Amino acid sequence: MAEGAGVHSGDLSDDLTATEAGMWQAFRNGSVYDLRSGDTVMDDPHGGHPWGPERTVRARVVCWLLLDGPPALAGRVSSLKLHGLRITGALDLAGGAVLPYMELNGCRFDQEVLLPEAHFTTVRLVDCAVPRLEAARVRTEGDLHLPRCRFTGGIRLTDAHIGTDLLLNQAVVHRDRAGRSIAADGMTVGQDLQAELLESYGEFSLRSAKIGVSLSLRGARLANPRERFALNAPQLTVERTLYLTPAGVGGPLSGVTPAHGTRIQPFECRGGLRLDDGRFGDAVDLERARFTLTDEQVLSLRRVQTPELRFLGERPPRGQVLLSGARVVTLVDRASSWPAPGSLHMGGFAYENLVPRGPFPLTERLNWVAAATAEYNPEPYERLATVLREAGEDVDAREVLLAKQRRRRETLPLAAKLVGYLQDWTVAYGYRPGRAAVWMAVLWAAGSLAFARAGPPPADPGRHPEWNPALFALDLLLPVVDLGQAGEWQLRGGWQWLAAALILLGWTLATTVAAGATRLLRRS
Repeated sequence: MAEGAGVHSGDLSDDLTATEAGMWQAFRNGSVYDLRSGDTVMDDPHGGHPWGPERTVRARVVCWLLLDGPPALAGRVSSLKLHGLRITGALDLAGGAVLPYMELNGCRFDQEVLLPEAHFTTVRLVDCAVPRLEAARVRTEGDLHLPRCRFTGGIRLTDAHIGTDLLLNQAVVHRDRAGRSIAADGMTVGQDLQAELLESYGEFSLRSAKIGVSLSLRGARLANPRERFALNAPQLTVERTLYLTPAGVGGPLSGVTPAHGTRIQPFECRGGLRLDDGRFGDAVDLERARFTLTDEQVLSLRRVQTPELRFLGERPPRGQVLLSGARVVTLVDRASSWPAPGSLHMGGFAYENLVPRGPFPLTERLNWVAAATAEYNPEPYERLATVLREAGEDVDAREVLLAKQRRRRETLPLAAKLVGYLQDWTVAYGYRPGRAAVWMAVLWAAGSLAFARAGPPPADPGRHPEWNPALFALDLLLPVVDLGQAGEWQLRGGWQWLAAALILLGWTLATTVAAGATRLLRRS
């Protein structure tokens, strides 16, 4: 286009088509330039109906207006507000400083939109058909809105800086040549990133991104089934909450409670999800989230830090769930959300409070721990016991520690395993001390009845106490304590073997109870 002599004075360039001239005047007036016909089928930017010259402008004219356009009319603010236009050629604003407000609604782009390293106030592309958005290192003072847009070749927002909100609600984004739908590594968003009901076909990459308030993927559908990850977001920082939760279809978005009768669409992820080393200021919410994984894909939250993890999604039938090294203050979970044995790994997973949703009996909680430890590891049992004890559930805490001992027993050699079975059968490794009293009473009664028939001779005929079979049996059973009976009488034959058995059983009971009491005192 030849540079017109009166561009800066507002004179209309001779090189413009009639449609472009109308856009030029609307720009100076700050008004909406709307070329929609009123027919929803014809006006659909994603449909197949052609838009002729009467609805077509050149991308370079749009760029000229935004970068070096005419002054506004008196009392007006120049802005580009286009509805229902077709833009031919590549919209190339790379490196430019765009001051006018920019809003394109229901427009159709023939070629990609190039915004790398450009600087904007606010950009709104709403319900537009865009082959590709290339916007690495773009900066906006305000919002970047892309709701209901369709991108057939992906979006690149690497190292972008969005001053306030980034909106991708109901957008449809297909993969680029590298297999990514949205590449936003290192991106910074000042406030919210809303991608509710987003459809992503490829890898959504948010590595090392920083979100100033919340990240909402309510009702989103992420599909990358043949690759490792559908959402790849290690070292992601979200100052408040990450929502991987349902949304109401056809109702209001942004977390508003759907009206009665509204169809609910859960968050769905067909492919792996990685949030390793993420930091979340309030919570990670997986309420009713649905994961479809292959055996090689993972739902990975390793070393995540958040005050609350709401693990309330549907149980993934395949794949792995990784919580190793994660640190959570409150774990809100549901028994039916956890994967099958062998598919859960949580070594070093630290949590301080358990808030189950629905029935979650201790037997199932122990199965949850066992499912996460293919080989014996005491740490998950001790962590669970600590949390239960601090919640006042001392009986359950002892049951967990007893389960730990039983699991440990299976790793011991045969001799130690037999001793373990004896300790378990008699006093449950000291975690049920009442059993010791019962066994002591039974052994004392049996020993007393047996020794009542013994009548052994005294060790010192000149000086000995009166024979008392009950005291004699008790003296044998109680280690350390001397009741003055065991050493005063001479036993022979089978009576010696009976006395030795009572001494051995007494020591076994005493040491097991002492070991259990020591463990309890140490943890209290």
